Amino acid sequence: MNIIGLTGGIASGKSTVSRILERLGAVVIDADQLAREAVMPGTSAHRSIVAAFGEGILLPDGAIDRKALGSIIFADPSARKRLESITHPAIRELAERHLAELRRSGVPVAVYMAALLIEAGATDRVDEVWVVYVDRETQVRRVMARDGLSRSEAEQRLAAQMPMEEKAARGQVVIDNNGTPEELERRIEEIWSKIGR
Repeated sequence: MNIIGLTGGIASGKSTVSRILERLGAVVIDADQLAREAVMPGTSAHRSIVAAFGEGILLPDGAIDRKALGSIIFADPSARKRLESITHPAIRELAERHLAELRRSGVPVAVYMAALLIEAGATDRVDEVWVVYVDRETQVRRVMARDGLSRSEAEQRLAAQMPMEEKAARGQVVIDNNGTPEELERRIEEIWSKIGR
């Protein structure tokens, strides 16, 4: 099974690219969805996060309030590292389980979509890295619009991630997403057809 690692910065368009790839026949595993699974109430990661950050990060149903936790970790790099030391191993375990199931079922190509693929040291899990790229100003505008954030909040979230240029330099395939949705779709179809899937 060929595993494509799909990554990019916040609001670069990874989800849009993964939807296009799914339509073209790829099976997509979303690390963000795995991250939600990994920290559900009752899991050891959930207990560790509450122990590290307090009950103030919980919603009334006991689930983690991602926005409340986000406001802590995006303001404090050491808090972010503490959270990642809890979540990354739990996500890795779930990802490996899902990939093993796909391998057993004979899936020829899987896409592992992870914003922090490179930062989490998870590139060993994939055969090639595809980076969805946008310039910084486009990224800031999209984060503000999508998440209802101020410019400074958006900048803070971007500062917490590896710069897009550095990610792009580490990708075997770089997908420029500064244009229209139609241009992006054409680009993905072209890349997909070249690799003969």
